[in-house]
Amino acid sequence: MNQITTIAEANAGAMSETQIDPTLDLEAEIKRLKKEKNAVILAHYYQDGEIQDLADFVGDSLDLSRKAAATDADVIVFCGVRFMAEVAKILSPEKTVLLPDSKAGCSLEDSCQPEAFRKFREQHPDHVSITYINCSAEVKAASDIIVTSSNAAEIIDQIPLDQPILWAPDRHLGSYLAKKTGRDMVLWQGSCIVHEQFSERELIRLKTQHPDAKIAAHPECHDGILRHADQIGSTRAILEYVINGPDQKYLIATEPHIIHQMEKAAPHKTFIPVPGADGSCACNNCPFMELNTLEKLYLCLVNNGPQIIMPEDLRIQAVKPLERMLEMSKGIPLKKEAAAEPAA
Repeated sequence: MNQITTIAEANAGAMSETQIDPTLDLEAEIKRLKKEKNAVILAHYYQDGEIQDLADFVGDSLDLSRKAAATDADVIVFCGVRFMAEVAKILSPEKTVLLPDSKAGCSLEDSCQPEAFRKFREQHPDHVSITYINCSAEVKAASDIIVTSSNAAEIIDQIPLDQPILWAPDRHLGSYLAKKTGRDMVLWQGSCIVHEQFSERELIRLKTQHPDAKIAAHPECHDGILRHADQIGSTRAILEYVINGPDQKYLIATEPHIIHQMEKAAPHKTFIPVPGADGSCACNNCPFMELNTLEKLYLCLVNNGPQIIMPEDLRIQAVKPLERMLEMSKGIPLKKEAAAEPAA
C-alpha cells in the first residue's frame, strides 16, 4: 500500500500566532467560529482543562470519533493527537477534520512504522494481528483487528486458543493482556513515553504518605506500577472508578490532565498524580497533547487547517479492522447514536 495519510497545513498567508490580537477573547471567538463553521470540538482527557471546558465532547479517542460521526457537523476539530484525528476521518470521510497542531503525534505511533509493521507480519504469516488503536491509519490498514484498552481482553478471549496472536505496538499493554487472558502473544516492543516514565519507587513513597489512597493505573504503565494498582483500566474506566468508588483519595497513574474531569465530577475527593522519574519532573505530562493550545484551536478554525487528508482506498482498508473490533464488542455500532453525552 503506497497511499498514506497527510496533514494539509494552512494555506500561505494564513494567520499565525504572532498575528493574534492579545486582547482577543479566545474562548468567545472559538465559540463564534464553531457556530459559523458548523464545527464540533472534541477533546481527549489528556488535553489542558481550558480546552476540555470548551469542547462539545470529552473522552477517549474512539468514543469521541463515534460521537462526532453521529452529529450533523461539517467540521471536526480533534484536540488530541494525529492518530485520533485520523480515526475521526476514517469514520467521517465526508467531514473536514482539523488537528490544532500538526506535530501532535504519539510515541506509540512513532514506534510502529508501517513498513516495519508489514515486515513483522510477514515474519509471522500464521498469526492474527491484534493492534492497539494508538497507531497510524497505515498500520490499522495492515492489521486484522483494532482494539482499545477497554475491549482488548474481551476480543482476545474470542480468538481460538490454537490461533497465534501478534500484538502491537505497546509492549506493556500487551504484557498485561497476556497475563489477564492467559494467551502467549508475540509483542511489538513499543511503549508510551508518558506511562513508561512512572516510577515504582516514587509510587511506593507516595503510597506511604497516603496509606488510605487507592491506586488507579492505565495498562500502558509498566508492571512496576501495575502490580500496586487497585484498579487497572482505560482512561474512561479510571474516571468511572474514582468518581463512583466509596474512597475519598486516589493516586492516579496516567496522564494527569484527566484529573480535571475527576475534580469536576467529584470535587469532594482528592486526586494525586503519580510522579515520574525522581518525583519532581513533569514527565508524566504528554508533550504531544500539550502542543494543542487555545491559540492553535482558534487558528485552526480561522485557517481551516491543519487538515487530515486521507486517500479513500486507505480509509476503506483502515475501517475494516475497526468494524471487526466492533462486531466482536457486543454488537456496538461503528457510528454512535447522536444522543451521545456531551462534555462534563
